[in-house]
Amino acid sequence: MKKHIKIVPHRRKREGDTDYRRRLKLLKSEKLRLVVRKYNRNTIAQLVEYHEGGDKVLATVSTRALLKYNWKHSRSNIPAAYLLGLLLAKKANEKNCKEAILDLGLHTSTKGSRLYAVLKGAVDGGLKIPHDKEILPNNERLTGMHTKNKEEISKSVSQIREKIMKG
Repeated sequence: MKKHIKIVPHRRKREGDTDYRRRLKLLKSEKLRLVVRKYNRNTIAQLVEYHEGGDKVLATVSTRALLKYNWKHSRSNIPAAYLLGLLLAKKANEKNCKEAILDLGLHTSTKGSRLYAVLKGAVDGGLKIPHDKEILPNNERLTGMHTKNKEEISKSVSQIREKIMKG
């Protein structure tokens, strides 16, 4: 009598945490990955390099870092995500990282979302990341002109952007 052996998939696949086909495509490019993850109150961006023993994180920035720049608004909006991308690009330039590819993980790709605001900030900061310009949020949304307190946010974005770009 034959015994049937059931092969159990990886834990992260079972739990729906990793799409291994998409991850394999990203890893085959042999480029750094700009990993963007969004949460209820914050957004996190990392530059990650693949190694067989485990991925190596070269730079990490969270929207919490904006508090050092006197950001007094929501950390989960599009202007905060844009500034996060600028901060990450600054850290990447310090470590001689010039290009990467975008890794959104299991997040749904939505045109103009805060995930793409991080991408826009990273590109404006000097990283070369392949993308379609139509998917990026427009400048009105990046500067916060679509919000209720648009003057305050727009002023904060421009001031912080200048501080980040100056170093």
